[in-house]
Amino acid sequence: MNWEGVCEFVAVAETGSFTAAAKQLNISTAQVSRQVSALENRLSSKLLYRTTRKVSITEAGQFYYQHCRQVLDGLESAERSLQELQTTPRGKLKITAPTTFGQARIAPLLHDFLMQYPELEVQLFLTNKQLDLVEGGFDLAIRLGKLEDSSLMAKRLAPRTLYVCASPSYFANHRKPSHLSELNQHNCLLGTLDYWRFQERGHERHIKVRGNMRCNSGEALTDAALKGLGLVQLPDYYVVPHLIEGTLVAVLDQHQQTGEGIWAVYPQNRHLSTKVRMLVDHLAENLHAPANWPPSP
Repeated sequence: MNWEGVCEFVAVAETGSFTAAAKQLNISTAQVSRQVSALENRLSSKLLYRTTRKVSITEAGQFYYQHCRQVLDGLESAERSLQELQTTPRGKLKITAPTTFGQARIAPLLHDFLMQYPELEVQLFLTNKQLDLVEGGFDLAIRLGKLEDSSLMAKRLAPRTLYVCASPSYFANHRKPSHLSELNQHNCLLGTLDYWRFQERGHERHIKVRGNMRCNSGEALTDAALKGLGLVQLPDYYVVPHLIEGTLVAVLDQHQQTGEGIWAVYPQNRHLSTKVRMLVDHLAENLHAPANWPPSP
C-alpha cells in the first residue's frame, strides 16, 4: 500500500490548516500541500475544500479520514507497545474511583503497585461522581455495579455480590425473612434508592422497602446494622468481614443479584499503555473475596 500523503492529509483534517499540519509534522507547508494533492489524484477523490480563509473536509474525505485514523492509531499503538515491552512502568497514571471503595480496596492495591514500580507517579481521585474520563485526562476509572451503555471500554476485575443481612441481636427479636414478600415486615435501612435489587426466576426484580433510616454511606449503614437497627442490602466489601465473624447474618441468599461487577473502564480511543494494562492485571489478581468466604456448605 502507498502511504504517501496519508499522514499529511490526517494532520490537515485534524488541525484544519495546512500551516498547522506542517508545523505538527515538522515539514514545509508546500510539502504538505503537494502530498495531499498527490493523494487526491491517486484516489481520484476530492478530500479537502480549500479557500483563502479555511480548509474543510469533504464527505469523501471524512470517510477516508476515519479509516486512516484507525490505521494510524493501530500503528502508533503497536510501536508504543513494542517499546514498552522492554521498559519498566514509569510516568503518570491518573485514576478515579468511588470514595469508600477506593479508600478501602483500590488505594492499598495502588500502594503495593507503586512499591513494585517506584518510577510511576499516580494521581488518584476519589469521588462518587462519574467523571468524564476524556475531558479529565484520566487513564482509568473504577466503576461498580452494572455499567451504563457508553463509548468506554471495560474490563471486569471481579464480581460484586449484594448481601441482605442484619445482626444476631436484630434477629433475636425479628424472624428471619425467607421470602421477598416478608421484607415489608422488617425495618430496612435505606441507601440512596427506595428499592433493593434481587434475582427471581432468572429475572431482576426491584422490591420497594421501608425503614426508619436512610444514608448515602455504606459504612454508616453497616454500623447501623451491626447495632441491630435493621436489615441492610450492601455489597460484599462492606459486610463480608462481619459475616465471617458472625456479627452479621445473611438472609435471602437464593435471591442474590448476579451479573454485577467491579470494572476498570477507559476511553475507547485511548491507547492502553503497558503500565495501565499491568495495573489492571494487578487489580484483577488482587480484588477478590477473603479466602475463607463463602463458607463451605
